[in-house]
Formats: sequence, structure tokens, C-alpha cells
Amino acid sequence: MKKRFPDNPANPHRLCWGCDKYCAADSMLCGNGSDRTQHPVELFGEDWRSWGSDFVAPDAPPSESNPPQIP
Repeated sequence: MKKRFPDNPANPHRLCWGCDKYCAADSMLCGNGSDRTQHPVELFGEDWRSWGSDFVAPDAPPSESNPPQIP
């Protein structure tokens, strides 16, 4: 089962967010010595989920239930 990706973790700088392992920043298992991947809240701020034009609210109904037929 996949781990839930937190929206606004308390201390995002302590973990690497590059995969589902969420390793400690000082002992990454899959980073092969590279820098850790930052959490989006570190890069874009606390409203990072609202960024982007492809954002769709999970409760939003589909835009069209029956797509138009192409003749």
C-alpha cells in the first residue's frame, strides 16, 4: 500500500521526498550520495496544492459525462 503524501509536514527538511521510502536526509537509501529531494511546501509554500492549471478538486464532478460524438 502506498504511503500518504503529507500536504504540510512539520519538519520537511529532515526527510528526502524523492520516493516512497521517505529516508532521513542524512542516510538516504536510494539517493546514491546525491542531495535530497525537497518537499513542495519548501519550494512553493503552504499553498502548493493549488498551483498549476491542471489542478482538479477531488470532489469535483467530471466536466462532461458524455463526450461529444465526432462524425
